[in-house]
Amino acid sequence: MTRLLRLLPWAASLLLFAAVPAAAQDTDQSTVTVQGEGTVTAQPDQATVRFGVETRAETAQEARSQNATAAKNTMNAVRNLDVAEEKMRMESLRLQPRYEYNDEKDRRELVGYEATRQVVVEIDSLPVLPQLVADVVAKGANRLDAINYQLSDRSQLRNDALREAAQAAREKAQLLSETLGATLGPAHKITEETLDTVRPTPRFAQMEMAKASDAGQAEPDAYAAGEIEVSARVQVVFTLGSSTSP
Repeated sequence: MTRLLRLLPWAASLLLFAAVPAAAQDTDQSTVTVQGEGTVTAQPDQATVRFGVETRAETAQEARSQNATAAKNTMNAVRNLDVAEEKMRMESLRLQPRYEYNDEKDRRELVGYEATRQVVVEIDSLPVLPQLVADVVAKGANRLDAINYQLSDRSQLRNDALREAAQAAREKAQLLSETLGATLGPAHKITEETLDTVRPTPRFAQMEMAKASDAGQAEPDAYAAGEIEVSARVQVVFTLGSSTSP
C-alpha cells in the first residue's frame, strides 16, 4: 500500500504530460488574418445652419437692444418658412467693448460696444436652405458660421458599409488561401476597427455676409450638399482547412 501511494504522484504527472500535446494539437489551428474596407455614400436630407447677428453701437445697452431686435427678425423669417419652433434656438450672446488705436495719442481708445448672437436652425428639407439663408440675411444676419449636412437615418448607411468591409475581407482571404494552396474555412474572429463619416460642406465653411443689395438673393448652387460618405474597416480571422495538393 505504501509503495502504491508513492507511485500515484508519478502516474498523475504522466497523465498530465500526455494530455498537454493533445490539447495543444486541438488549438493549433491554421488561420489567416485580413482587413476589409467598405465605403458607401448617400444624399443628405437634413442640415443644421449656424448664423450670427452682430450689432455695434456707442453704448452696451444700445448694442444689445439692436441685436435683440435683429435676432428676433431673423427668427421670424425662419418661422415664415414653416420651420418648427423646436428646430430653432438662440444659442449664445456676447457683449464686449470695441477699441481702436489712436495714433495721435499712441493708445487704444474705447469707441463703442459690439453684441454678437449665434442662432442655430435645423431643417428637414434641404430645398428650403438657400431661401432661409437669403431671408435671414435680409432681416439682419451678417455672419454665416457653418452648415452641417446630416442624414435622418444613418444606421442603414453604416450597416451597408460594414457589409462591404466584411465582404472585402472574405474576398481577400479567399485570394490568399487559394494562392497559397489552402482551403478557406469559416470566420473565427471579427473585429470592427473604424467607422468614419465624412459630411459635405458648402463651398464656404465660414464667411461674412455683406449687407449689399444682392446679399439676400438665394443662390442654390452655393449650397449643393454633395454626398455623405461612411467608411468602415474590419479585421477578420479565418480558419484554414487542409492544404490542397501541390
